[in-house]
Amino acid sequence: MELTAANSEVDSPRWTSAVDETLRLIQSDDLYAKIEAAKEIRRLTKTSHRCRRQFSAAVEPLVDMLRYGSVEANEAALFALLNLAVKDETNKICIVNAGALEPIISFLQSECSNLQEHATAALLTLSASSINKPIIAASGAIPFLVEILGHGTPEAKADAVLALYNLSTHSDNLPFILDAAPIPLLVDLLKTCKKSSKTAEKCTALIESLVGFDEGRTALTSEEGGVLAVVEILESGSLQSREYAVGTLLTMCQTDRCRYRDPILREGVIPGLLELTVQGTPKSQLKAQTLLRLLRESPYPRSELQSDTLENIVCDIISQIEGEDQSGKAKKMLAEMVQVSMEQSLRHLQQRALVCTPADLPISSCASEVPSK
Repeated sequence: MELTAANSEVDSPRWTSAVDETLRLIQSDDLYAKIEAAKEIRRLTKTSHRCRRQFSAAVEPLVDMLRYGSVEANEAALFALLNLAVKDETNKICIVNAGALEPIISFLQSECSNLQEHATAALLTLSASSINKPIIAASGAIPFLVEILGHGTPEAKADAVLALYNLSTHSDNLPFILDAAPIPLLVDLLKTCKKSSKTAEKCTALIESLVGFDEGRTALTSEEGGVLAVVEILESGSLQSREYAVGTLLTMCQTDRCRYRDPILREGVIPGLLELTVQGTPKSQLKAQTLLRLLRESPYPRSELQSDTLENIVCDIISQIEGEDQSGKAKKMLAEMVQVSMEQSLRHLQQRALVCTPADLPISSCASEVPSK
């Protein structure tokens, strides 16, 4: 019977013998034997974390295989390293320390699309380690990941976005990402990918981080359809994507309201913002309300006597919107928002009434009594 981590005890003599034999083969001088051993490591580590620990000694010989002039050896080693790194922080760090980044980055530039895909997937996995994030950025991988966004396969593009997102969570890496000019390519991806996809979510998260810089804001507004692409995510994306999208627009408006207010309003953002104030995540709701206030003619109450309710704020904005279609849609959304708000308030009152009514209370009830034991 074939030995697998799923149906054999990993501490059994048979298992230990198989691991030792595979480690011996991966360190041999026979290329064919090394390739077969790499494939076996990939197979055995596919589902077992404990197995990844036992094969950690294979990291260095596998990294050495990445430098061979054999595509078959390169792919076998990449797959094995990828499985060793999944959900194993120690192996992720060991792989980078063993010098894997240089050959992996060279594969990003390969004319072989399969090798390019595998290398992108490897960087995605390795970039999940907080220790590796600054090392990967310093290695020069970021510009090549951004290039993948433009000409890679759909799978490689999706993995490149996720890898760049992972790297962006280390704030010192953001200037490196910004220097690679990814925003036009991220906007293109947003226009073509499914709005509720993980790719759209991470694209929008990256854009939100990058518009914290003046160069990022300029790049987004200079790109044709850039702001519109973010507005469309705000309207149709996943809940998390919509949160990133409203955060992007809010950052822009808070940084330079005079410069970015009109470009945001021109893309018809009001209906999406109204919907977020009712149906978004708690963070989205707060950000949407704050952005609506900033999109007014004046972001401040016009009079101490005048109520600064959300309805008044939106009506103020609607009166400034050019075009009957946009204004009409916004008015309809406002009416629906008020209706939903009223229905929610009514349901809340009904629930409170059901919880406790005078008829439900026992005559002898007394809050100070000690409950019966």
